[in-house]
Amino acid sequence: MTDPAPIDIENAILPGFLRRLGAMFYDSLLLLALIMLSITLITLPLGMPEGNALLFFQLFLWEIIPLLFFTGFWVHGGQTLGMRAWRLRLVRSDGLPPTWRDALRRHLAALFSLVTFGLGFLWILVDPNKLAWHDHLSATRLVLSQR
Repeated sequence: MTDPAPIDIENAILPGFLRRLGAMFYDSLLLLALIMLSITLITLPLGMPEGNALLFFQLFLWEIIPLLFFTGFWVHGGQTLGMRAWRLRLVRSDGLPPTWRDALRRHLAALFSLVTFGLGFLWILVDPNKLAWHDHLSATRLVLSQR
């Protein structure tokens, strides 16, 4: 399988805040279902973890699963399921598909955008290029896809 042709960033249509919000909402529902399934599959046979195991379990649920969910989808096709439904695609600033390093950097930068009371996401509303902080920090961006 050959790599897809780079996207012409200069002429790409950049999605606005509401489209991104729709994709985030859709993905959060899918992620919540995945986390609930993980809780069930782990706690039914093993019981609820205690002590340090509980801390690791919480880290696994709330950071490892989202990390694998987002980076996996971004590297393999540039779209999560929510992004596909809202016709968004993640690309690097040069228009090429993201690498694992790009996806990891974006995920960590998105966490920063989130823990600052969401200001990194709201930045889209004032940025002339409709880029969030994590777009800038990871040298990636969302574009409107044709399919």
